[in-house]
Amino acid sequence: MFYIESMRLRLIPLTHQLLQQYHTSRPEMESALGLNHSEIKIDPLYVTEIEDALVNFWLPKTLAFPERYQWFTSWEIVLKSDNISVGGIGFNGFPNEKKEAEIGYMIYENQQGKGYATEALQAMANWAFSHEEVETVVVQTAADNIPSRKILDKNGFVLAGESENIFTYKLVRS
Repeated sequence: MFYIESMRLRLIPLTHQLLQQYHTSRPEMESALGLNHSEIKIDPLYVTEIEDALVNFWLPKTLAFPERYQWFTSWEIVLKSDNISVGGIGFNGFPNEKKEAEIGYMIYENQQGKGYATEALQAMANWAFSHEEVETVVVQTAADNIPSRKILDKNGFVLAGESENIFTYKLVRS
């Protein structure tokens, strides 16, 4: 099984089969990964967003691009010490013609404030930059999402644009 690691975290991209298990039974998917069951607390708004991504993006795209599924799936953010999932992170598809790869992330409410998003984002950006087709990593966040903006600042992202209360941050390969 492919994954990347940071000091405290293991980031596991979900294959099409694992996504199907997730859709049917998250505990079954966690078991297939050898994880301990996670207590998950997610804002209902994000539950809807995750379900939409699962059905309309992750499942069809990982089926269409099995060799490069990592660009089209959710990656489980696993706390190595407890072997539990603490959130998810992932790309919004292949890098575009400007060599930009967009990342989104979410840490479960009961796991926030522990630095996991900062560490996971750094690991994902490093992985993206290991591909020559990526020159810039992009993250969009709500203007009023101060915790997310602090995570981006800690990782060296720079505010690059604003539109309808959405801020766009970029990190350029050094």
